Amino acid sequence: MSRKKDQLTRLVYSTEEGRVEPEKDQVHYKTASRGPVTIQRERKGHQGKTVTLIRGLSLQLPELHALATELKKSCGCGGAVKDGVILIQGDKRDLLFQLLTARGYNPKIAGG
Repeated sequence: MSRKKDQLTRLVYSTEEGRVEPEKDQVHYKTASRGPVTIQRERKGHQGKTVTLIRGLSLQLPELHALATELKKSCGCGGAVKDGVILIQGDKRDLLFQLLTARGYNPKIAGG
């Protein structure tokens, strides 16, 4: 083996016990921010169906799923959580604006 390869593959010891792995509940998405929550209607990429996207929520993944479940029940429709964005089926921007405002968020309706 070459000397350079030996340097790159050598074992490094730490004073901590066990393996140090990142916490799985903490997810940092590009969409997570401290700014206002945006509510946007979209059809592209959803087989022509209208969906409402909620972006900008800086919540942990379990909290995000719980909020999505509550919003889906309140709207009476389906949805999902993908890449830190809540997708709600149908054009429910006005209702979601009211629901998020009642929960203490500062939502903004984006797009036309």
